[in-house]
Amino acid sequence: MHVMQYEIGLPADYDMGVIRDRVATRGHLMDAFPGLGVKAYLMRERGEDSPVNQYAPLYLWTAPEGMNAFLWGPGFQGIVRDFGRPEVQHWTGLSYQEGPSSAAPPLSATRLRSPVPSSTAPADAVAAALEESRRLAKAPGAVATALAADPRHWELLHFTLWDHRGPREAGERYEVLHLSRSERARLREGRHW
Repeated sequence: MHVMQYEIGLPADYDMGVIRDRVATRGHLMDAFPGLGVKAYLMRERGEDSPVNQYAPLYLWTAPEGMNAFLWGPGFQGIVRDFGRPEVQHWTGLSYQEGPSSAAPPLSATRLRSPVPSSTAPADAVAAALEESRRLAKAPGAVATALAADPRHWELLHFTLWDHRGPREAGERYEVLHLSRSERARLREGRHW
């Protein structure tokens, strides 16, 4: 599994209805994209839960060919044309778990970034993060959770989709506008090694 996200920062006075309309009219175009396990169309709106306006889709790819076809194909070129070229973050997928609400449409998502201190063995940090992923996957309202690693900057990331507004845990909170899940069944559950 390959995990990918880009964040498009928008002005404080930006009409977020533009993003909602964009996803409502174009989101379905990724519903059958080859190699895509899940695409969560994520948005943060300046206010109670976020200091910024942001469009930040999250992708869980089942194969690198799907990710490459998207990045070099017309879909991503539309993002570049309309918003400029965002920095595309991508990580190695470490685990994926369906939650007790896996059949429900997600309404929110959380992302928690955790640095791996230089004093901690990477394998120990990953083992602890896998336990946290298992805990998150069992939480009431969890649709799915994914754990990813950035070995360049030694950082671990938990992404969790929720069937409600999400718990008040640490990390960024997002609204889910749409979920494409063309090859969700191909995302292998559990540890990915």
